[in-house]
Amino acid sequence: MNRIPPSFRTSAALAAALAVCAPALSLLSAPEAAYAQSAGTLDDAVAALRGISTLKAKFSQTDRKGQTVSGEMTLKRPGKIRFEYEKGVPLLVVSNGSSMTMIDYEVNQVQRWPIKNSPLGALLDPNRDVKRYGRLIQTSNPAVMSVEVRDPKKPEFGIITLIFIRDGKAPGGWQLTNWVALDAQNNRTTVRLTNHRYGVAVSDSAFRYKDPRRTTRRPG
Repeated sequence: MNRIPPSFRTSAALAAALAVCAPALSLLSAPEAAYAQSAGTLDDAVAALRGISTLKAKFSQTDRKGQTVSGEMTLKRPGKIRFEYEKGVPLLVVSNGSSMTMIDYEVNQVQRWPIKNSPLGALLDPNRDVKRYGRLIQTSNPAVMSVEVRDPKKPEFGIITLIFIRDGKAPGGWQLTNWVALDAQNNRTTVRLTNHRYGVAVSDSAFRYKDPRRTTRRPG
C-alpha cells in the first residue's frame, strides 16, 4: 500500500471540495457576458446537473504538487457521491447526502463536515448553489460553459468552478467534464471526468463505509 504524502491528503479533502487547475478567471464585462450567454446560462448548468439521476465516471485527480491518481466517481440524487480511489491509495471520500466524509485507511482516521460547508454543494445541490452564488466565466469556445460558484459572505467555504462541454447525449445537453475548486488556503486539485455512464443502477449502500477506527479492514 502506498504511503500518502501530506499534500495529497489535502488534495483528497478537496476532492470533497474538488478542485481543478484552470486558466485565470476574471469577471465579465457587458459584451463578454453577452458572449458567454450564447455558450450557456446558469439555467443550463442547473438543468445539466439536476438532469443526472445517477452517474458513474472515471476520474483523475492531481494535487498542487503534480501528483496524480485515478479512480471511479459515483453520484446519485439527491446529494450522494463517492470517490473510490485506485488500488494502493488508502482513501475514500463519500457523501450520504448531508455530510461529506474522508476516510484515511492508512492512519485509521475519519474527517466529516457538512455539505453546505464545501464548494461541492454546488454539484450536489445545483438549484441552491449554482443559481444563488454562480456566475458565468468567459470561455474562448461557445461549446464550453464555465460557471464559478462562491458564497462571498463565507470565503472559508472556498470556490468551485464547473466546466461543461456541449453534448446532446448528456442531461440538459451539457456534460460536466471537470471542475475547479479552491479552498481558503489557495490549495488546488485537478479532477477530470471521463467515460460518463448515466442512469446506471446504484445502491444506497455505495455511500456507506466501514469505520477504520473500529476495524482495520478496508471495505471491498
